[in-house]
Amino acid sequence: MKPIQLMATALLLAGAGAAAASPAPASATIPIKAFMFMPMEVIVPVGGTVTWKNLDGEPHTVVSLDGTFRSAALDEGDSFSFRFTQPGTYSYLCSIHPQMRARIVVR
Repeated sequence: MKPIQLMATALLLAGAGAAAASPAPASATIPIKAFMFMPMEVIVPVGGTVTWKNLDGEPHTVVSLDGTFRSAALDEGDSFSFRFTQPGTYSYLCSIHPQMRARIVVR
């Protein structure tokens, strides 16, 4: 290969790698529906905000197991947001329906 072809190939490969390693979105919305948090795992960067929105006809809460965040009871249509300022994995549940569990990964 000629030097120009090598450089073009290297640039294409570098660009493909950058696209594959795209950063997590700065915010995410988690619908609460059918007694589930969907998706059950969300990844956000440090400084990212997650919003939970209750789409069920029953009230739900969003409570981290380590006490980092806690919503009031969310009626249908209500939402709760939290900004994550520290990296880590934050497991949470609905305190009214403790079988409802999920987690946020902050990188």
